[in-house]
Amino acid sequence: MQRYDYLKAIAPEAGDALAVCTGWGAREWWAVRPGDGNLKTRTLGLVSSIAAGLALALPQRKVIAIDGDGAFLMNLCGLPTIALQNPGNLIHLLFDNGVYEASGGTATASHVADAVALARAAGYKHAIWVDTPEDFRAEFVSAWRRGELTLIAAKVDPGQPKNLPPLRLDELENKYRFMRYLEETEKKGILSPGFDSKL
Repeated sequence: MQRYDYLKAIAPEAGDALAVCTGWGAREWWAVRPGDGNLKTRTLGLVSSIAAGLALALPQRKVIAIDGDGAFLMNLCGLPTIALQNPGNLIHLLFDNGVYEASGGTATASHVADAVALARAAGYKHAIWVDTPEDFRAEFVSAWRRGELTLIAAKVDPGQPKNLPPLRLDELENKYRFMRYLEETEKKGILSPGFDSKL
């Protein structure tokens, strides 16, 4: 099974959740749940931290972090901080395919590191491996209802399905569309137009 199979299984359950993605997972998530509530991060490793920040700033919204094993391992220092802050509206999804897929397929260290054990040791009270898209969906729904910080992890095969639609926006456009989406849905001003509108 590939990451796409798991994402496809949970997309109908995601409601109006904000999603923070990395790597090729971003393209797959947009394919199964397009929208301006999705944010792609360019910096490897920061998905979980950015998603946690959003979850803390917007406790009334569900936030999904779509992480990869390489990115996850690059930000282990963030796990205790996330666990300490304990945002109950954050669901951290981890797809371990054993490689840095978006940058050429170099092997990660995930074959000697247990991500779920690492998350638990850092303070995540709910962290679990699942083996099938059906179990992944069930754990996702359970985490959504439970309202407690959760990591759901799955071992997946590298690769993407053929004929996925391309992402027709770069990170800059994505950022501004995401922020405007937050302004609209949260009824709060976030970005300044840079001038006094009364002049």
